[in-house]
Amino acid sequence: MRPRAHQRATRALSLCLLIAGAALLGRAGYLKAKGVLAEHLIRRAWAGTLITGRPQPPWPWADTHPVGRLQIPALGYDEVVLEDASPRNLAFGPARMMNAAAPGQAGNVVLAGHRTSWFRPLEHVRVGHVVVLSWRDAASGAERSQRYRVSGTYVIEPSDGRFFQPTGADVLTLITCYPFGRGPASRYRYVVRAHALAPGGRAPRRMTGRRERGPGFRERPDPRAFRSTSSGSRRRPA
Repeated sequence: MRPRAHQRATRALSLCLLIAGAALLGRAGYLKAKGVLAEHLIRRAWAGTLITGRPQPPWPWADTHPVGRLQIPALGYDEVVLEDASPRNLAFGPARMMNAAAPGQAGNVVLAGHRTSWFRPLEHVRVGHVVVLSWRDAASGAERSQRYRVSGTYVIEPSDGRFFQPTGADVLTLITCYPFGRGPASRYRYVVRAHALAPGGRAPRRMTGRRERGPGFRERPDPRAFRSTSSGSRRRPA
């Protein structure tokens, strides 16, 4: 290739790379701005729900609305919970599994979130941490909240649905994919199980007693030992 032609080819290639880089930066900036705006609109919709008592979609075409607020004080975690954990809705925040109890209802409240964003902080949750779930009480119109204490963290197979079953105790179940982060594979599910606390800070009397044990559950393993499928104790959720 002649020197002049080589220079023209190099300049064209450099220009293409610059355009591609600018496009990627522009897209990243757009997605970040979109996320910030969506979070603002969702929080505004939640505030509107508390004031009016009616479900408030965060934007006119949304097929979801805020149903609660999830806080983990030890981690500084504070997110609004959306209705219906569909793939579209999970892009904007943690959401309630529709086959589970709703916030404020007795039983098993199940919330899902992405391992790369909304539920990434779950990797820092420990047994004994307090989780607070708030909702609008339909009868009084006031904001109510229930405090839960984390009783266990588990790694399970995706096909294992026992954490989604109805429970006699009032429990909160948080679920995300595992391992955490943006790795290409997430062949497991990570579960945080928490039990409701009575107003005095202790577990309600009906939640005490013997815990059943059985196969199929593994408490949170040390990441260095995760490759060993035989490590870790197994127990059934309460």
